Amino acid sequence: MEENWWKIDPKTLIDTPFLAVYEDRLLQNIEHLIETVNGDVEKLRPHIKTHKIGEILDLFKVYNIHKVKCATIAEAELCAIHKIPDILLAYQLVGIRKNRWISLIEKYPFSQFSTIVDNLESAEALNEIAKKNKLTLTVYIDLNTGMNRTGISISENWTALADEITKLKNIHFAGIHIYDGHLKGDASHRKTDASNSFSIVNQKIEKIQQKLDYELKIVAGGSNTFPFYSQQKNVECSPGTFVFWDVNYSINLPEQDFKPAAVLVGTIISKPTRSTFCIDIGYKAVASENPIDKRLVILNDDDLIPTAHSEEHLIIENQGRNEYKIGDIIYAIPYHVCPTCALYDTVQVVNASHQICEQWIVEARSRKINI
Repeated sequence: MEENWWKIDPKTLIDTPFLAVYEDRLLQNIEHLIETVNGDVEKLRPHIKTHKIGEILDLFKVYNIHKVKCATIAEAELCAIHKIPDILLAYQLVGIRKNRWISLIEKYPFSQFSTIVDNLESAEALNEIAKKNKLTLTVYIDLNTGMNRTGISISENWTALADEITKLKNIHFAGIHIYDGHLKGDASHRKTDASNSFSIVNQKIEKIQQKLDYELKIVAGGSNTFPFYSQQKNVECSPGTFVFWDVNYSINLPEQDFKPAAVLVGTIISKPTRSTFCIDIGYKAVASENPIDKRLVILNDDDLIPTAHSEEHLIIENQGRNEYKIGDIIYAIPYHVCPTCALYDTVQVVNASHQICEQWIVEARSRKINI
């Protein structure tokens, strides 16, 4: 690995804290993703929740990735603004969100939109609003393979739900959606667990398929299981974190050779004791849902250990011999990059010469763009 790959030319630094994105590493990660599916980009439907950035959607299109997955109306609209042809909202539409969905479809007719349902009542509500607006809405059935967050359990009679959905005149049943982020352990265990669930699901899909005159699609897996799903027939896989990567997946998915491409940049603002200093990467600058030892890893020095954290401050204990002074720049990789990115209005793009060369807006961190 390039030594000090993360260090930015001081002449181009801006006020901290900020999130830096390393363009060459980002491109390498996209290329590596394509390599994992043997160049078959039709198998890819990356989730955009990690980055929420239009310029990265434009890069996807350069690499002929034309399908994406998202979690909010704003993310879906950002995809449509950047003319992504096929957009799946993997979040069940409830309440007012249904009306926003219709407005989105009507405003961006050149994109194909789809969403998920896990019960007949929600499907019928979509059918009713589609009928009122003279539309046909595309849906996938969201299956719960053990994460127990959303979806109808694969142990329930979800094929009956599929049968009922196919009867709705203003609904097109496109296939099934699976997210199994609960699968942990080494690559072998994750593959075995995903395979066991998928085998059960696949048998039932084959029975449903016999009643239809078109082929059902399967959208399955996140970062932890996409290598398995990428090898399955008629399955689109949906990793998201690959664009930036982070400490969590570097530790827990070591077999996936993506590179950290997003770095937190902060400044030492105080030295309250001989062995500690304070930097400006507080709760508002890095995802802090995990314990203090699982929020970030400092790149400058292995002997710099986070010990306390608050809204605007992070206390670091210097357990080594290197000296640091007020005003020094500290670089760190977030443990969980997705919610970290959502804390920033913009990211600073760093080129191969270690210079900040551009600024990208994290536009879909907002809950609303236009719709």
